[in-house]
Amino acid sequence: MRLNFVIPLIIVVLLGLMGSVYVVREGQVGMVFNLGRIARTDVGPGLHFKIPLIETARVFDTRFNASAFSPERSLTSERKDVSVDFVAIVMINDVTAFYRATQGNEDSAQLRLEPIIKNSLRNEINASTLTELVSGNRSEFVERQLPAINEASKSLGMQIIDIRLKQIDLPTDSEVIGQVYDRMRAERRQVAAALRAEGEEQARAIRGQADREQVVLTAEAERDAQTLRGEGDAEATRIYGEAAGRDPGFYAFQRSLEAYRAAFQSGDSVIVLERNDPFLQYMRSDR
Repeated sequence: MRLNFVIPLIIVVLLGLMGSVYVVREGQVGMVFNLGRIARTDVGPGLHFKIPLIETARVFDTRFNASAFSPERSLTSERKDVSVDFVAIVMINDVTAFYRATQGNEDSAQLRLEPIIKNSLRNEINASTLTELVSGNRSEFVERQLPAINEASKSLGMQIIDIRLKQIDLPTDSEVIGQVYDRMRAERRQVAAALRAEGEEQARAIRGQADREQVVLTAEAERDAQTLRGEGDAEATRIYGEAAGRDPGFYAFQRSLEAYRAAFQSGDSVIVLERNDPFLQYMRSDR
């Protein structure tokens, strides 16, 4: 009988202990309710206790959360229709206000937050031209509206950290699309023209430097060639002089052979001379 009484008692105690403990993790905030009323808020991370059956606990995630919304269609200052697709980076900064406004339901919170963000973005789009919206600074576009959005969402216990514009659909009006593309092409042509002009300027500088170096190198080579030719002619004259002094007959024969080679080099030369001309003395058969 004692064993039958102890086991149920142990089970009841364990269930009571399990019902009295709850855990709050990093990036979360706990809230304790006493018979449905808020008893404790902003409970930090750790292991906490509550009164079983009387108190209940709920845990809320306070980390950054990316909330996607349906695209918003608006008119620009030029009365052009555009569709803006965006994502909001949201966090819960006041758990008590968040619970009172939404009963802790995240879907309900997003439904109440959506018109606040869209109305602010619509006001900014209405004041901007299509060109400013497409090619302008989107960070500045969002920063101008964040203070008003956060002021309106304060009652929800939420804070908008950032809004990222994912996509801006241009209107189907081909004239508007053509204007945007024409501007993009003009900007690319301007960049290309600047790069081309810079390249041509560098090419002219390189060609000018190469031409100057060519003139200098040619002049130096011609100077060296003339020096070498002069030295060669002087050496040849010296050799010829020594040869003439040692054997005048051989020197005369050598000079005649050179004259023959120069005269008949082309192979079709005709020379008319007298029979006893000295030029022919080494071509006679009796020699």
